[in-house]
Amino acid sequence: MNLLVNGDAEKGPGGTAEPVGSVVGWGVRKGAPALIGYDVGDGYPTPADPGPGAAAGARFFAGGNSPLTTLVQEATLPAHGATGHGPVDAGRVRYVLSGWLGGYAGQEDGVRLSVEFRDRAGNPLALSVLGPVTAAERGNATALLERRAEAAVPPGARSAHVQLSFTRSGGGTSNDGYADQISLALTASGRHK
Repeated sequence: MNLLVNGDAEKGPGGTAEPVGSVVGWGVRKGAPALIGYDVGDGYPTPADPGPGAAAGARFFAGGNSPLTTLVQEATLPAHGATGHGPVDAGRVRYVLSGWLGGYAGQEDGVRLSVEFRDRAGNPLALSVLGPVTAAERGNATALLERRAEAAVPPGARSAHVQLSFTRSGGGTSNDGYADQISLALTASGRHK
């Protein structure tokens, strides 16, 4: 189960290349993101480009027209059950952070996806970072590639701070870092002590 809200960019305003003022489930900390439709064309990713394929839905996240655009989401970890506080503190819960990250043609605009686990007081316990996907990794083509990290949830973790940071590194006005299908999922590892 994905702990994140609207990790697929499907909810709320958007659908064009124009920046939006707010994003359902996410806080806009910097810049002006865009939730662009795969049907927009004009050089933006389409269903024909490498990406999530049938799972893509109708839209993806982009950096809009700001040099740096940052979206954040706070996820509270479940208190009870197989992935609750007890199993977390016993080291028996794992997480998978995943997303499809990419950019435009030969440009190095990109996006970084990170999760920082925090304790009850908000102190950081562990950090995992994915991306950015480079133009070389994309074969200098417009594409989104899947990236994932898996590890144990650190004992004492009670929340997860997830961040998408889109960076424009080349010319032009568009911040062509792209992201879709952002997910943070927990699983019980099955180890018993």
